[in-house]
Amino acid sequence: MRTPGRRRQMLGVPLLVATLLAGACGDGGGTADSSATSATTPATPEASPSSGGPVTIPKSAFADLPPALRKNDAQPMEVTDALPELCAEEFRSGGRSVTASAAMMSTYKQPKDPPENVPYGTLHQTVFAFEGTGAADYLRRVRGAMESCRSFKEAGGTVTVRSQPMARTGDEALLVTVTRPATALDGSPADGQATSQIIVIRVADAVTVVHDQGWEGTSNDPGLADDIAGAAVRGLDSWQR
Repeated sequence: MRTPGRRRQMLGVPLLVATLLAGACGDGGGTADSSATSATTPATPEASPSSGGPVTIPKSAFADLPPALRKNDAQPMEVTDALPELCAEEFRSGGRSVTASAAMMSTYKQPKDPPENVPYGTLHQTVFAFEGTGAADYLRRVRGAMESCRSFKEAGGTVTVRSQPMARTGDEALLVTVTRPATALDGSPADGQATSQIIVIRVADAVTVVHDQGWEGTSNDPGLADDIAGAAVRGLDSWQR
């Protein structure tokens, strides 16, 4: 059901189309590559020295939501902006096994929302390509990080983090639910709590991280997690299989 306080008005500010971050990671302990190329579709990243050649992450590798949920077309954005941060940089890639990375932003609606409604939520999705055991190693590192990050403090109060496996989703998957004190549009404290979710899925040698957030600080709809995960798996399947 729609959050009672959710605003219903025309979207007044156009979505920002960010540059696409794509490239290999530099060294074993670093974060995702910070170089960016100006593009409106995913570009061909530079291959890491250990890979057999350039790796391309196509737009089709990203989640294509069902028409009933789709609000706006996905647009490229920087990986460093797309990846969530909780207690630390739990979702950064690190390691030389990453051969490419790219990110997209899209918005979604509820199936029965009228066209004039603002989006119900926003998806920031990152796709990593790995070589060797890198994809499985990434999931292992994220699971371990979630065990160590059960809660943390931020302005406004305590944020709680809960993670659980997602069965029958890709080759392996993790669902992370983040609950924080609600805020008003101006950032001031509001009554109640707001949730967001992070879905991490591995398919073959690729991993996607999908950060699902409610529109303008409201809660996402946990009931849509399976639909969003399914769309993400279909995208990776179309590219990896």
